Amino acid sequence: MRKKIVAGNWKMNLDYPTGVSLFSEIVNMVKDEIHGEQIVVVCSPFIHLHSISALAKDVTNVFIGAQNLHQEEAGAFTGEVSANQVKSTGASHVILGHSERRAYFGESDELLAKKVDIALKHGLTPIFCIGETKEERESGDFFQVIKSQLQQGLFHLSASDFSAIILAYEPVWAIGTGLTASPEQAQEVHAFIRKVISDQYGADVAAETSILYGGSCNPKNASDLFSQKDIDGGLIGGASLKSRDFLDIAKVFN
Repeated sequence: MRKKIVAGNWKMNLDYPTGVSLFSEIVNMVKDEIHGEQIVVVCSPFIHLHSISALAKDVTNVFIGAQNLHQEEAGAFTGEVSANQVKSTGASHVILGHSERRAYFGESDELLAKKVDIALKHGLTPIFCIGETKEERESGDFFQVIKSQLQQGLFHLSASDFSAIILAYEPVWAIGTGLTASPEQAQEVHAFIRKVISDQYGADVAAETSILYGGSCNPKNASDLFSQKDIDGGLIGGASLKSRDFLDIAKVFN
């Protein structure tokens, strides 16, 4: 049975004390209010990772993730952070291929494949993002775009390595815009993603792969989205910066 996951992406928000305070609220609320099998992952800026990992140490259903890492083991890469450094903070997950990294920092599928490899080598679970722009959606090319992102970024992996991946479908046109794919639109793409995985790795691997929805998910629409057959949770942006909103989304799976 595949995991139900609600992951928060704080992006470049919150100074150190504010982030630690928010996470402390989240952990306490999870202890009091989460009664299902769902997993909560908080992906913070690098500055918070060690401290919030310590706060989550004894909470079995809360995990910590980074938002990026470098594709090399170590070296003269000023300003970058390695997979080993992320792992040493206590983090267990890492977001890779977010549309903002692809758009603003020019991250290619080839580069992301290397980042996936180094993350897995160091025991980190990638939350690998795929999705189409507004132009690709309107042109009708979005299925091919998503298939190509999967093939180029992930399908070099063995079936066992691929089984460690969490996918996040993020329609780029719905991130930070207030727009949201309808539950039917999101389900259509999630079902397509699962079919592409099945064609590559078989039905068993596809059935066990968690696919999250990321694109202006909030407490009002989470229930409708998460009730879809192939949507296994969410990668939450703005709503993850408010403990009450974030927990209300996670509680959908109670």
